[in-house]
Parts: sequence; structure tokens; C-alpha cells
Amino acid sequence: MNNDILNTPIEFLKGVGPNRAKLIKDELKISNFKDLLFQFPYRYIDKTKYHKISEIDTINSEIQLIGEIKELKEVGVGSKKRLVGSFTDKTGTIQLVWFKTNKWLIDSIKLNKTYILFGKINDFKGVKSIPHPELEVYNKDNISKRTSLYGVYPSTENLNKKGITNRVFSKLIEELLIKINKDIKENLPKYILDKYKLMDRRKSIICIHRPRSSTELKLAINRLKFEEIFYLQIRLIKKNILRKERIKGYPFGKIGDKFKNFYNNELKFDLTNAQKRVIKEIRKDLGNGAQMNRLLQGDVGSGKTIVAFISALIAIGNGFQACIMTPTEILSYQHYNKFKEFCNILNINVKTLTGSSKTSYKKEIKESLKRGEIDLLIGTHALIYDNVEFKNLGLAIIDEQHKFGVAQRSKLWHKNKLPPHILIMTATPIPRTLAMSVYGDLDMSVIDELPPGRKYINTIHQTHNQRLKLIDFLKNEIKKGRQAYVVYPLIKESEKLDFKDLMDGYETFSRDFPMPKYQISIVHGKMNNEDKEYEMQRFIENKTQILVSTTVIEVGVDIPNATVMIIESAERFGLSQLHQLRGRVGRGQHKSYCFLITGHKKTKESKIRMETMVNTNDGFIIAEKDLELRGPGNIMGTQQSGEMPLRITNLISDTKLILKVRKLVEKILSKDSNLENINNSLILKTLKNNIQKKDIWEYIS
Repeated sequence: MNNDILNTPIEFLKGVGPNRAKLIKDELKISNFKDLLFQFPYRYIDKTKYHKISEIDTINSEIQLIGEIKELKEVGVGSKKRLVGSFTDKTGTIQLVWFKTNKWLIDSIKLNKTYILFGKINDFKGVKSIPHPELEVYNKDNISKRTSLYGVYPSTENLNKKGITNRVFSKLIEELLIKINKDIKENLPKYILDKYKLMDRRKSIICIHRPRSSTELKLAINRLKFEEIFYLQIRLIKKNILRKERIKGYPFGKIGDKFKNFYNNELKFDLTNAQKRVIKEIRKDLGNGAQMNRLLQGDVGSGKTIVAFISALIAIGNGFQACIMTPTEILSYQHYNKFKEFCNILNINVKTLTGSSKTSYKKEIKESLKRGEIDLLIGTHALIYDNVEFKNLGLAIIDEQHKFGVAQRSKLWHKNKLPPHILIMTATPIPRTLAMSVYGDLDMSVIDELPPGRKYINTIHQTHNQRLKLIDFLKNEIKKGRQAYVVYPLIKESEKLDFKDLMDGYETFSRDFPMPKYQISIVHGKMNNEDKEYEMQRFIENKTQILVSTTVIEVGVDIPNATVMIIESAERFGLSQLHQLRGRVGRGQHKSYCFLITGHKKTKESKIRMETMVNTNDGFIIAEKDLELRGPGNIMGTQQSGEMPLRITNLISDTKLILKVRKLVEKILSKDSNLENINNSLILKTLKNNIQKKDIWEYIS
């Protein structure tokens, strides 16, 4: 495809101009011919069928009529002002309504002229109407040219208000296809087209905009999905190959005495087979001389933390330093408290560094770190400050990677002449196809097995009017010596209201569980770090029975005696977040419970979330459902969604195709990693034509 013409600003397309170009760019992020060409319809409607007004009976159904507008008038005043028309055919009359009117709209509609009308039937107090219909002046030509399927493009209220209706947008697409028809070139080799029976590229792009049949449309969509997946995967896998070739890492030639001593003498439980397999994968990476860039994922409680610690021991045993970066200070201190006893036995100097560390302590830590006296440093984003210098950082472990941006993670690369090995951990299970599409350039390890004895958490969905029953249950658990979390949402957009809900909730629980018989802790983001740590420590030491908090305890907190998780306003949380919160209980030998508290009124999606949580404890099943409900962008955050430009592929419904294409790409690159074979020259040319700026970001997922 001719990239020069595709980069042409859309204002130079017939029918656009500067004003429309700006509007389309603002509303749809379309700025050039390429953006417009790949703005595919999101659904299709059959416009060969015409109905009679007398046949209208189904509300919300889409219909197409031929008739005349006999009357047009403005009614109401102020915000209730609207334009009302009377549309008539030989069988009857129906009302047309425009709730937002303007002079352009009124002037464009001609009375007693025959129109083709398309719209959705509405019913208000028994009166049927068609709000904001799509109108097209009737003539024999536009009837004969109609295909059976008509594309409906993404739009906005503002576009329609300014006259860029779906019909107008379709005409712009038509103008574009005429203009660049000859410039649409093939970008997949013939041997791939033949093997997978793919439609050629020019035909597929024309067909997806102007399909002549549902069979043709299906073939066009399949071809474009194949192409999209193919070039995403080839970039990701090539990036991984290039990183291993170009980015050298410190070779750890031995396991080391620290590892052996800990594994043989101090580890008081058997690792699962999955943990052992992952440690072997990491050990192999650390010894081969290339920089490790590995993603470690596993469900809540699968034992990722101990794998991380063992990996750090390998680095320390080879004379290097290691660090663990966490998203919260609570988690940093928890890791520190968990590891310090082992580190003392193994003669390892372990320290913490967080944003709230005192100035004198920070200075001491930085000096010791630079001299190489600290073996393992655990902390928050404070680790990546420019004035934090390691003597020889060999391994950087990033816990809960989705909490950190790419720019933050990249700073760890610059701590040495050679970049340290990177182990990225996530307790948010990632669906396989999403992992391939977002983290396909990383080597991946999965702990897909829970330690023996891990208890199933009984999850119960309740509404607010069942609170008395819940309070009785909680008092009985506390009587057994157990503890409970009560979590409230805290969303930035509604922070003041949410904070009030949290404090009101704290007051309510304080009344239901009065002192001195009961002790309650509270933790939230507005507290200073010392107070947060003090309250958490009281709960950890079982000095308080209930911890009321916001989602600050979502990640990593490990208190085996806590057996009850109560999530207030559970409908406001995403599935993965609910699963993370639930994972704070069920860590000991006692039966554990999670209560999802909601109001009576719930959206269809929130009902599905509650049902999913009640029906399964499996994080990978939950992650698949979360992907299905929210889409990849919302799961991975804006940062990652911007890195995965999938216009047409669906990561749930297209799983088989993604796996098939990934396997093909792996096979091609295993035989021809530089794409030097003449049969792959078109692939190389396409990659070069779409090359992006190359810098360190190319190697950081």
C-alpha cells in the first residue's frame, strides 16, 4: 500500500474540507486516509427490505420506509424544544422526532418529497415514533445500487448534530475507495494466501466496507483479522529475538551457596511442581548471557513471592545485588518482614526504601547501596529515583507490574552499564490470547497450581437488607478468634462521596462491634504512611479483629488468621479487583468467606460479575470473563491498550485464529529470523514501511 497517499490529511478528500476534518479528528481520532480506510463498520443492516407503516408493531426494531414528510414543526421551549415531523406512506402515518434541532436540519428537509427513511421504532405513552431518522432522497438509482448489507460506522452525537450522519460517512468512505483503489497493495506472501485460502487485500478492504453478501463479508473479515494478528505477532516475536541478540545481561554461572542453603535447610515446605518448573525456567535465563525479560503470572496464593525470593538468592549468590519493587509501602514492608529472618540466617543484608523513609535513613541506605553493602533492597517507586545508585544490580523484580508505567519500569534498566535481569510478576491472571497480544515479546512463566491445603473461599452475594444476618455471622467468626476485612470502593472521580461512605461504614461497624470487646482498625489513602503502617501492624498482630479500608489492601497482604472479606458496593469493582480482594482471605487453615454486598438494582454486567465470583475461585476463568466484559484496554490500562492496536480482532471469539497465526509466525521466524528468504521479502518490506522509532522502549514490554 502506498504509504504516502495514505498519510494524506482527510481534509483533502472530496466532501471533507478543513472544518469537517477537524470535527472528525476530534470525535473519532481520524486524521488521514489510512485512519479513515481502517475505520470499519461495527455492524451491518439489510437495506434491500422496505416496510409499510401499517406493518410496524415491534418496538426498538430497525425498519426502512419509503414515503413523504407532510408536516414539520418545532414544539416546546428551552431544553424541551424539539423538531417533530409527520411521515406518510399509502398505509399510514408515523411521527418523526429530532430532540436536538438546528437551522441546517430544518433547511435540508423538503415537505412532500419522497424519502427513503431508516430508523428505530420508539414508543412513548402509546405513541409510536422514529427519533433521529436517517433520510435519503428517493430515486431509482439509489434503489438499484443498494447491496444487501449496509455498514454502520462508529459515530458520536456531535457528528450527527453537525450533519455527518452514517450516510454522509459512507459516502466519504466511497470517495476514498475510488481515490486509493489502485494503491491498496498485498502485504502477505502468496504461500500464506494459498495455504490459508485468504482473500486478497484490496478485495477484502473493499468488501468490509461494501459487502455484496454475508459470505463475502465473512471472508473479508477473516482475511483482515489474519493480517492484523500476523503483523502484531511478528513484531512481538522479532522484538524478543532482537532483545536476546542485542541486549546482553550478566551471566550467573552458578546457583550459589545462598540458594542451596535456603533450599536444603530453611525452606520448610515442598514447592509445587509448577513452582519448580518456573524456577528452572528463570535459572536457565539467568545463565545464558542474554538479559532476562520474563513475566511470571499465577493466581492469588500460588506462591509467586517465594519464587521471586529464590531468584534473588541466585543473583546474590553470584555476587550481584537484587531489588524488589512493589506498588505500595504496605506490600514492601510485608515482603521485608517475610524475608528478613531468612536473610539474617543466610547472612544477606536486606533493607527497605520507600517514599516515607526518613531523610537520614534514605541517605544511609543510598550510600550503603552504592558501596555494594546491601544485597537485597525492597521498596516502592523510590527505588527508581535517579539518586538511588546500585553498585552492581543483577536482578530487578517488579511486583504487580500493571501498577507501574513503562517509563517507571524502564528506569531500572539504567541502573547499570549492562541492564539487570528483569522478572515481572502479576497476580492478575492474564488470558492467554491477551498475554500473547500485549506481552508476546516477553518470555512467560505461569504458576498454574496452588499449594496443597489452600482452602476454597465460599463466596456469598448479599444485598444491604441482609446486614443483620451478616453481622451475626461475623461476630461468630470473631468469637472463634478469626479476623475480617471490610473494603469500600474509593474512586478518584467520586472521592469525597466515597470517603464519606468509608467513614460512615466505619462508624456503623463501630456501633455493631463496640469497644472494648471489639477493636477495629481503619486504613485509607488520606492517612500518612506511619499511621497506615501502625494500623496494619495492629491487625497483623491480631490486636484488632476488623480492618475497615479502601482497596489499599488489594495487593499482597498476607494474614492467615483473616477468614472473612466483606466488599461493600461490590458492583462498583471490576472482576479481577474483586478476585484480588477475595484473595486476601483463605491463606490459613480455616474455612474462609467472601461477602459481596450490593444494592437491589444492578446492571446486567454487574449481575454477571457477581454470579462469576460466586461460581468460581479460578483466577484464569475470572480473567477470561473480565476480558469478555471489559475489553483489553480497560484490563491492561491506557498504557497497554495504546500498544495493542487491534481494530478488528476480538481476543475472546478469535482465540483459535490467534493461536493458529502465532504458531505460523513462530515457525517462519524459527527458520528465517531475519526474513532474508525471498518468500518472506514481502513481510520484511511491510515491516520496514511501517517501522517505528527505535529506542529502549522497543525492548520494554
